Amino acid sequence: MTTALRPPGARPLRSGPGAVRTTVGLGVGLAVLALSVAVAVTIGPADIEVGDVWSVIASHLGWGTAEVSPIRDGIVWNLRLPRTLLAAVCGAGLAVCGAVMQSLLRNPLADPFVLGVSSGASTGAVVVVVLGAGGALSLSGGAFVGALVSFALVLLLSHILGGSTDRVVLSGVAVMQLFSSLTSFIVMTAADAETTRGVLFWLLGSLSGADWGQVWLCLAVLALSLVVCLGYARTLDAFAFGQDAAATLGVAVARTRTVLLCVTALLTAALVSAAGAIGFVGLVLPHAARALVGPGHGRLLPVTAVAGAVFLVWADTLARTVLDPQELPVGVVTSLVGVPAFVLVLYRTRRMR
Repeated sequence: MTTALRPPGARPLRSGPGAVRTTVGLGVGLAVLALSVAVAVTIGPADIEVGDVWSVIASHLGWGTAEVSPIRDGIVWNLRLPRTLLAAVCGAGLAVCGAVMQSLLRNPLADPFVLGVSSGASTGAVVVVVLGAGGALSLSGGAFVGALVSFALVLLLSHILGGSTDRVVLSGVAVMQLFSSLTSFIVMTAADAETTRGVLFWLLGSLSGADWGQVWLCLAVLALSLVVCLGYARTLDAFAFGQDAAATLGVAVARTRTVLLCVTALLTAALVSAAGAIGFVGLVLPHAARALVGPGHGRLLPVTAVAGAVFLVWADTLARTVLDPQELPVGVVTSLVGVPAFVLVLYRTRRMR
């Protein structure tokens, strides 16, 4: 019964040709992603070619010997490749979180930061860097703890207020404002000019400190989260009709919402702790993916992940090269590109409807 329904204004789902088209498109997207990573690694002051990148990767995987100098090997393997892969993982994760949040909360403007996770991570990072209160915690560890604390506060507040979808959103907005104010207060009263500049740069999103540990951790959390969300794909389709309709279709609304909110919050916390707050990826890419493959989450989530990965790889490449030798926060680039793209997607959606 669930598969026979579709949200108002959405085009019908096609089980045959649509599935084949999505599979082909996903394969092409993965190929574009692999090529984008290889090309992005070559861009920078050092003269490196795509063949050198593949040679270095094959060498470190035990498939031969790299035909490049040790310096170039280090540039590729220790600097550029972890950063580019972390950009891909963060782009995919933020885009998937945005797609889930928009369906779960029935709000086209929802993004991964609507639960206050980003502002909580910012406060945690600032406490560690500015106040030196982290002890054994690094900046990333402080950000992760702050994100979890803010999300726990959102869950508590929304439960006290009734637990409905609009209460979750309002609780997220309230907690976001609270932690944003705390961050500003700490920075303005306890930080010097140099520390303030470094903190603000991280708050706008930065992948400059990427390492392999962060890549593997974020990739593991992304893989686990994506598997869980795909398992709830049909349930998310039912949520498009509203909570009451989903309940009549046999969906355990409260439990499902809690599970998916926790999964997206955990994934967002891991990504923000590694790369800072990168805006517009989770807002724009799900809408673009829906325009390509429709609203069915079994197709939407994988396509959104690939699109988000490709988008952030090139956004980070622009961020580190457009003002060379200076570097822009990647969140600035995503916002500058994301705003006109979002307007274009909304305009095309309006014309289709």
